[in-house]
Amino acid sequence: MGLLDGRVAIVTGAGGGIGRATALLLSREGAKVVVNDVGGARDGSGQSVSPAEAVAGEIRAAGGEGVASSDSVATRAGAERIVASAVEHFGRLDVMINNAGILRDKTLLKMDDAMWDAVIAVHLTGSFLCTQAAAAQMRQQGSPGSIVNTTSVSGMLGNFGQANYSAAKAGIYGLTRTASIELQRHGIRVNAVAPIAKTRMTEDLPMFEKIQSMTAEHVAPAHLFLASELSGDLTGAVLSVAGGKLSVYKVVESAGKFKDADQGVWSAQEIADYWEVISKV
Repeated sequence: MGLLDGRVAIVTGAGGGIGRATALLLSREGAKVVVNDVGGARDGSGQSVSPAEAVAGEIRAAGGEGVASSDSVATRAGAERIVASAVEHFGRLDVMINNAGILRDKTLLKMDDAMWDAVIAVHLTGSFLCTQAAAAQMRQQGSPGSIVNTTSVSGMLGNFGQANYSAAKAGIYGLTRTASIELQRHGIRVNAVAPIAKTRMTEDLPMFEKIQSMTAEHVAPAHLFLASELSGDLTGAVLSVAGGKLSVYKVVESAGKFKDADQGVWSAQEIADYWEVISKV
């Protein structure tokens, strides 16, 4: 008996890498899977249904149920068609894994509008549109569901040459937190994964020249955990996966320092004088 028997899942960006590993694992655990991928290059250019069809074919060859979708997450029409595909083929939707992404890295002073807009559209807008469409379907069904977004260490901590990507991933953190609060009353849990793995998106990064132990297969079980009943009522969490290391990202406020009203407002000089106390966690 699988952890997701009778469940229907969508995995975006599932034509390769983390998305493929997740789609295959969810299927092995009993889920019927919509494999979504536009089939473009790493920078988002081009389109082909072949990658999605290949992974859906792997699922069917292993005895599971999988269908391919090549719609773009970056448009409302595309996001709605992805969700509609799950309902059309399998009658419902229980799990949404927002994993689609592209890269157009450039340092801040050299980044142009097209680089910014394309990355924001796929990562942040795509996560919003797919989350909204999936949540609407889950609410209509009147059944609990799980949505898992993809943020990043770049979004949580920043990274050189990735202003667009970091901003999108930080935005996804905020989206995840707010959606988890708003959708809880509908029984819909919203969490996120912050993965570090060697895939087509990251294989040319210097850190992966020697490190071979951070694979897509390390990340897929995190998606399964958050998609299944194993995670209970957990919502609003960010699970980081870096090979064999698991951790949780949290935004932490320092203890701070209070100034009584009768002492007046803080001056800039006082902020400087007490900075170490104000900022100490």
